[in-house]
Amino acid sequence: MRYKLLQEGDIQVCVIRHPRTFLSKILTSKFLRRWEPHHLTLADNNVASATPTGYMENSISYSAIEDVQLLSWENAPKYCLQLTIPGGTVLLQAANSYLRDQWFHSLQWKKKIYKYKKVLNNPGRWEVVLKEIRTLVDMALSSPLQDESIHQAPLEIVSKLLSENNNLTTQDHESIIVAIAPLLENNHPPPDLCEFFCKHCRERPRSMVVIEVFTPVVQRILKHNMDFGKCPRLRLFTQEYILALNELNAGMEVVKKFIHSMHGPTGQCPHPRVLPNLVAVCLAAIYSCYEEFINSRDNSPSLKEIRNGCQQQCDRKPNLPLRLLHTNPDLVSQEATVTESRTKPPIVTSNEIHVEMERTNTANQKMTANAGNDSEPNLIDCLMVSPTCSTMSIELSAQADRILGCYVEILKMLSDYDDWRPALASLLQPIPFPKEALAHEKFTKELKYVIQRFAEDLRQEVHSCLLSVRAGKDGWFQLYSPGGVACDDDGELFASMVHILMGSCYKTKKFLLSLAENKLGPCMLLALRGNQTMVEILCLMLEYNIIENNDTQLQIISTLESTDVGKRMYEQLCDRQRELKELQRKGGPTRLTLPSKSTDADLARLLSSGSFGNLENLSLAFTNVTSACAEHLIKLPSLKQLNLWSTQFGDAGLRLLSEHLTMLQVLNLCETPVTDAGLLALSSMKSLCSLNMNSTKLSADTYEDLKAKLPNLKEVDVRYTEAW
Repeated sequence: MRYKLLQEGDIQVCVIRHPRTFLSKILTSKFLRRWEPHHLTLADNNVASATPTGYMENSISYSAIEDVQLLSWENAPKYCLQLTIPGGTVLLQAANSYLRDQWFHSLQWKKKIYKYKKVLNNPGRWEVVLKEIRTLVDMALSSPLQDESIHQAPLEIVSKLLSENNNLTTQDHESIIVAIAPLLENNHPPPDLCEFFCKHCRERPRSMVVIEVFTPVVQRILKHNMDFGKCPRLRLFTQEYILALNELNAGMEVVKKFIHSMHGPTGQCPHPRVLPNLVAVCLAAIYSCYEEFINSRDNSPSLKEIRNGCQQQCDRKPNLPLRLLHTNPDLVSQEATVTESRTKPPIVTSNEIHVEMERTNTANQKMTANAGNDSEPNLIDCLMVSPTCSTMSIELSAQADRILGCYVEILKMLSDYDDWRPALASLLQPIPFPKEALAHEKFTKELKYVIQRFAEDLRQEVHSCLLSVRAGKDGWFQLYSPGGVACDDDGELFASMVHILMGSCYKTKKFLLSLAENKLGPCMLLALRGNQTMVEILCLMLEYNIIENNDTQLQIISTLESTDVGKRMYEQLCDRQRELKELQRKGGPTRLTLPSKSTDADLARLLSSGSFGNLENLSLAFTNVTSACAEHLIKLPSLKQLNLWSTQFGDAGLRLLSEHLTMLQVLNLCETPVTDAGLLALSSMKSLCSLNMNSTKLSADTYEDLKAKLPNLKEVDVRYTEAW
């Protein structure tokens, strides 16, 4: 049977045997009702006891208890314990046998734990100490008490013992670790014990103790730890353990097997805390690699000073100079004439750190000027470099280089698991790395694999994390774009990111506008080299009238016509423009209803047959149209009422409508598969007066958000939804 360890104030004294008499008084339940309950206090040093008529004058210390026994003689009081103390005994009576046994085991545990504390605080021969530790562990494992402190108390005793004795041999270390191993199966090691384990991992990485004893301990930490901030030494121990695995002959293969064991053999990891904990360990380890440089740059020039090329020596350490070089026209790239001319970047020198930086292109300068000169520049803007220029030159120590390589490799491994990739992308979206790491060529080159995995994932929750986490802050998309510090190719990754983002980004016009302002030159250069994605981007810029400058439009057209694929797509664009002009020509019906079971192809065929410039009311109810028809609907300039009742029109189409049909007044989405993800986009349709969301997956929070952002909304149907 299992018992709960009694805490302070849990034991009521019911029977007392006075030291001077055999039995002075039995306190009956009637007596207890007249008097306050008398508690046997399980404090650190004493057991508070009582007299027959109240509390005893002196408490009984645990060290004074010579023996604890269950009364078994004939006619003995029921459910009693006998405590033997110097000069007499004390009897305790419980209400039932379970409570009596609970008292008995708790007092036995307290008595023994004080004995071991006394013995191990004054160690003699280590053979004896080791034997006592094993006995202590066996006692904890065999105790019928159920409490966290039963296993934690022996660990804390051993932890204190190790912290106070630094002259132990390696063999003593391993013997102690093996002795306490059974207690670590279900308990986190205390902080001091973590320090001891870290030291062992660093000094004896190839020891079998690391594999046989530490592996289950680290697995438990990764599965159950909720916050490394409360116990950072657990994280440090996990770091050192992984580095110890990397020191084995098989190296990263052993680490890979360990990561696989944490994920499990199935396609879904059953432990939700494993990935966040692994990422936290990786981030801390990578930060430690650059900690020396970060500390040396605490008083170095601010990002704004670097951007503006100025310095204030009075506010800075004298041993951290900022040296600016003049423009060198020899560094102007020949290819840059297609985009923007570049000047030689200034070099910022801080001890061994050399950051070579470039000026942003004309579009970036224009945008910065519009935003104002007093705003702090974005981090990645300050690290912008040309792919042909060298990035941060940083010399890590051999140990730091091994740590960096190990943990970046682990991030790669994590990105290979499909079920972990969404959470990993979300955790890395804020770019949680120091700026020294972002400008370190080796780091960004190795991390590129992870970003590629995000860019290849078709799930929007993954590849959308390539964009910045909030407005005004750069993301991985900017970092690995041409001109970004991490871009080391000819734009292949940039094109891949643009392709996947354009396929799911509902704010297509806003995204295209951002590309036109910041990355038009790289887009045109890649299109000139025949990249199909960039050719499509340039065509969309022309189709959506993103480019207002006539000269820039002509330059884009010339770029498109310089390649076969560009010429073909531009001709298709011209055809679509002619059809659009005909479609939007005034005339045609004001109301239109498609027959039941009509498809996207039927709608496209109908709209291409004449002019629909006057069409204000379109009903697609009970048809088979999907989100794909949205690209045709957004071409109707006068559309004010749209009925999509019982269609397969989803979130993607709704996002596109919200961006283009801002004058829509009536929208019926009854019994469509739209969710909060698409419905939230309706907040930009300020002209909506009537909105039917009956039988959709609308939530109450989204409904309240829409009501707050749509001032003209008068009629709303939310029946059979969560908001109903």
